Amino acid sequence: MAGRTAKAATIYDVAEAAGVSHQTVSRYLAGFQGIRPGTRERVERALDELEYRPNLSARGLKLGRSHIIAALTHELDQVGPARVAEGAAAAAREAGYVLDLVTLDVHNPRAIEETLRVLSQQTLAGVLALSSTDEMNRVFAGADFSVPLHVHSEADDASGVRATGVPAVIAHLAELGHRRIAHIAGAPNWAASRNRSRAVADAAAAHGLEVVAELRGDWSAASAHAALASLDELPPASAYVASNDQMALGAMLALKERGLRVPADVSVTGVDDIPEAAFFDPPLTTLRVDFAARGRQIVSAMLEKIGGPGASASAAVDVPSLQVRRSTAPPPA
Repeated sequence: MAGRTAKAATIYDVAEAAGVSHQTVSRYLAGFQGIRPGTRERVERALDELEYRPNLSARGLKLGRSHIIAALTHELDQVGPARVAEGAAAAAREAGYVLDLVTLDVHNPRAIEETLRVLSQQTLAGVLALSSTDEMNRVFAGADFSVPLHVHSEADDASGVRATGVPAVIAHLAELGHRRIAHIAGAPNWAASRNRSRAVADAAAAHGLEVVAELRGDWSAASAHAALASLDELPPASAYVASNDQMALGAMLALKERGLRVPADVSVTGVDDIPEAAFFDPPLTTLRVDFAARGRQIVSAMLEKIGGPGASASAAVDVPSLQVRRSTAPPPA
């Protein structure tokens, strides 16, 4: 194997290392499910050790189809969309496809139209639209491609995937004894923001809590900090429920600047469980959302439309879970 590192490995190299025929390696790469487990394991080990990378262009010419999926997205400065795209790219790669990520500027309609025009002329396996905002939903609704198009956008419904874990956050605060909460909502043109707002209101009513204020941010820490800092008086809430972790961070700083201690005087919660959430001061109680799993689910749905190799790939289910840390405590007496 050491002698082959100077050039890219071929399926013949993989077959020799695995002790199988090159036809077996080809069947494995094509997604054939009838390979015996022991043989499959040897092939996978050889592929990994040789760092085999399939020539997707050559395979596409031979089979008469492309292995490139164009992924149209936006708002990649936000944690959720960026991590969904990462999960989608990994799932596509594992299924033998390349995810070509194209970032669109929602504020430049001409640039969007030109990008879509160029893509319509490319040889693609499919187009995957990752949409978060109302504006991009309208763009994708009017898009026309000659290849399969799969548009993923969160349903504008409080029973959507992201909202399912919100009741656990409210239940946790109710169990601690909180009765008045303030909600820091995200950007109004995101269905995820509207879903979380409705879920907070519904869960609060179910647990006998009062939402005494709804402040508005744009998902950034700066926006939540500004929303609280601009108030003459803080709402009479013993807990703040932020719609994402960044806004929770901004809220915690604003509350500290007002002379309040978290959680001794007021509790704060977030949503998403970004990697830094466990290292906030204090560590943040938040709702963990598995964005990578969501990306895999999206690609699985895309592959079903394409109907090519990898279409039977399974995807883990995204189930939000509450992570209780030190930013929440019983309200002061």
